[in-house]
Amino acid sequence: MTDGKQHFSGSYRQEDVEFLLTPMALEPILDLAEKERLIQSGQRHYSEMLSPESLPSPAYLALFQSAFAANRLQMARDCLRLAALIAARRTGPITLVSLARAGTPVGVILGHLLRQVFQRECSHYSVSIIRDRGIDANALHHILAHGHAADSIVFVDGWTGKGVISRELRQTVNDFNAAHGTAIDGGLFVLSDLAGTAACAASASDYLIPSSILNATVSGLVSRSVLNDAIAPGDFHGCVYYAQFEAHDQSRAFADGLVADAVAIAASSGIPLAEASDAPAMAARSQAYMAAAQQEYGISDINLIKPGIGEATRVLLRRVPERLIVRDTNAPDVAHLLLLAQEKAIPVTVEPALPYQAVALIRSAVDG
Repeated sequence: MTDGKQHFSGSYRQEDVEFLLTPMALEPILDLAEKERLIQSGQRHYSEMLSPESLPSPAYLALFQSAFAANRLQMARDCLRLAALIAARRTGPITLVSLARAGTPVGVILGHLLRQVFQRECSHYSVSIIRDRGIDANALHHILAHGHAADSIVFVDGWTGKGVISRELRQTVNDFNAAHGTAIDGGLFVLSDLAGTAACAASASDYLIPSSILNATVSGLVSRSVLNDAIAPGDFHGCVYYAQFEAHDQSRAFADGLVADAVAIAASSGIPLAEASDAPAMAARSQAYMAAAQQEYGISDINLIKPGIGEATRVLLRRVPERLIVRDTNAPDVAHLLLLAQEKAIPVTVEPALPYQAVALIRSAVDG
């Protein structure tokens, strides 16, 4: 069972996060086209396989550094806003539960800010949630068994794209509550809510969250979570730890830098107010765009459309893209996407009226 598990913090400090994940050996699927065919035909679920991860090229790393320099203060302000929103919505100790892995760097930063700026007692776990398979119930049991009150739990992620994960979270946490007589809040707290589906967000703008453009080297050297036959019923969902990337890891430095920025902002100008957000309008915009894109590009499976910079980056890094759509090729926030598209010979379409800075379409592997 899970309670005997060794503490696992990836490349973070032990006090930064406890990953409720099972480190495992998993051979990556080298043929991305075959992986795409297996996923889209329904023969394999995306969570059963991993694409190989490689270190970013020097050119891409340079774009990450410039993106970090350009966007770090906006991310720091949004982390500070989100920490203030969490502090206002929870009494007593706070249990941050970040969704691995895009939520992990955000959770690490929020934990430091809640303790340092808001003087709140705070724990941080990172857990797996998988589309169509839900949140890791073993992880929730573990958190509750270790003395954390159900009403102290706050689920954290980086952003929403279409809102699939925020809906999955709410539904599966509700199911968990019904099965176990608990009252965990299944709302999602994010830096940027593009889909209008988060319970709480610092902003609704599609800006480049710097941690979204690197993989493991900014997320504790941990892979996307895995759920396949190797995971026993009592185990946490799995992950791969990329020890071979340790010399190139930026996870701690990234989080520490943003914490320092946010603490400085709080000291000099106070806590920034959250931007007024119209979630219903965001949700309507998202649904309208998805319907229009499906029609324009002849896409029957909505999962092949990935709106927003964060989601588009994931597609270009680890899926088989059909096309990249951007609003403005001169926008600094999409420079890394244009570089990836160039490296992979992916066509780029410019749509000045695009409601996001970028959208990626995944190539259909089953339509012929």
